[in-house]
Amino acid sequence: MISKLLLGLALMAGCVVVHASGVTWALRRLRAPQQRGLQFWALTWICIRVAAWMIFCHMIEICLWGLLYVWRGAMPDTQSAFYFSVVTYTTTGYGDLVLPPEWRIVGGVEALTGILMCGASTAFFFAVLSRVHAIDVESQVHHPPEPTGKVDQGRGV
Repeated sequence: MISKLLLGLALMAGCVVVHASGVTWALRRLRAPQQRGLQFWALTWICIRVAAWMIFCHMIEICLWGLLYVWRGAMPDTQSAFYFSVVTYTTTGYGDLVLPPEWRIVGGVEALTGILMCGASTAFFFAVLSRVHAIDVESQVHHPPEPTGKVDQGRGV
């Protein structure tokens, strides 16, 4: 049991490396739009790209777990191993496939890893949105919108 637990922890560490690498790569490539006043579609496009990249990173991590189950014979075939890994990592846990008793601790480690990595993705997503918002606010402070030429109708400030 200890050897399987250590194997699961090693794979958890591998997932952290994949995720940290993915986040670092994304941060280096994300650029704030150069226009003042971030447009709705520009922000939406940033969100879509970040979400797609995070899902791609999660899929790599899920595949690593699936490959472990195939390599060590913990699942009967490749399709079952990857399916089991998806429902375990995402903590969906349908229960239609289960690991042999000696591998169940590894399934638990995968589920905990999935929770942790999904939380890290959520934090990254929030950080990107906060960063983009801060840049947008700063650009409006330094470059306020130009007057429209409309006269105030006395509604107060």
